[in-house]
Order: sequence, then structure tokens, then C-alpha cells
Amino acid sequence: MKQTAIYTKGHFIILDIENGPLLYKIGFFGKPLEINKPKTPIFKARMILSFYEALYLMENEELEILEESGLKMSREKLISEANKFIDNFLEKYNVYKDLRNKGLVVKSGMKYGVTFMVYKYGPGIDHAPFLVDVVIRQEKISSLEILRAGRLSHNVRKKLLLASVDPISRKITYYMIKWFI
Repeated sequence: MKQTAIYTKGHFIILDIENGPLLYKIGFFGKPLEINKPKTPIFKARMILSFYEALYLMENEELEILEESGLKMSREKLISEANKFIDNFLEKYNVYKDLRNKGLVVKSGMKYGVTFMVYKYGPGIDHAPFLVDVVIRQEKISSLEILRAGRLSHNVRKKLLLASVDPISRKITYYMIKWFI
């Protein structure tokens, strides 16, 4: 069932408390506004989606987005808005899409200082075994940044992957960082 979200000031809100949560149930898309951590995938609540989730669902024709004016939002407009909030949005989105297309559940990794947290089954079902940080090939990454991320991922018992998108071929390469003691 195709959902409708309203875009307002950097947020995509699904107001339908009956059908909106179906996106969470089928693929852990979004999060409920009224429930902190759902204990079950069956609930009633308004839903909020990230830019990554909104674009992915839009491209898969599972979501229509309306601007506050009531006009239908285009893919180009969504990307333009995302770029106001997220540096290198398209590179990060390409990694998000690749992971989702591999059947993984992808959530924000902000609390760990990385781009994404990746689950095999989903939040509340398993713990995220991977942290994925998207690195831009044209930018330098310091050894100190790698050490910090590697140490953190080791302490929280998650594998750290660095993802890089080739600017020409758009091919994504993943590098696993292993922490040795």
C-alpha cells in the first residue's frame, strides 16, 4: 500500500496512524513519533522518515511526498532539500540503497559517530552487527579518525565498515576495519 508523507522543515511525516506503521512492520522504515522504542512491529502512531528512507521508498514507488503547499515533491527536490541538511547526500544515499537492496536494515549511526548502523534482521530483533561510515574518496581521512572509529566499534562489539563510492563508476567498495588487541 503506497503511503503519503508530508515534508516540512527537514522531516517527512506520515500522519496515517493505521497504515503508516506498516512501513516499519515490513522493513523497519522510519520511527514512530509517539513511541520511543517499539517492542513490537505492530502499533498505531504517526511516523517520521529520514531523507534516505524517504528517497528509497519514493524510488520504489511505496511513498508519495507532499510539500507543505500540497504539491507533490519530485526526486530532484528531495535531493536538493537533503543536501541542505546532509553533506555528500547522494554518496551516502547510494550506500544506503546498496545495503537495503542486499536485504539489510539500515538506521542512523549518529549515536556511534558513523553514517549508518546496519542490522541483519532489525531493531528489537537483533543488535546491529555493523557500523558503516561513508568516506568520500576525494577527501582525506586521518589515522586518528580511523583509530577512534575502530576503537569505538570494538568497544560496542560491532564491525566497522568504511564505504566508498567511486565517483565515476558509482561502484561501492567496503573496507572492514578490524581492531587487534
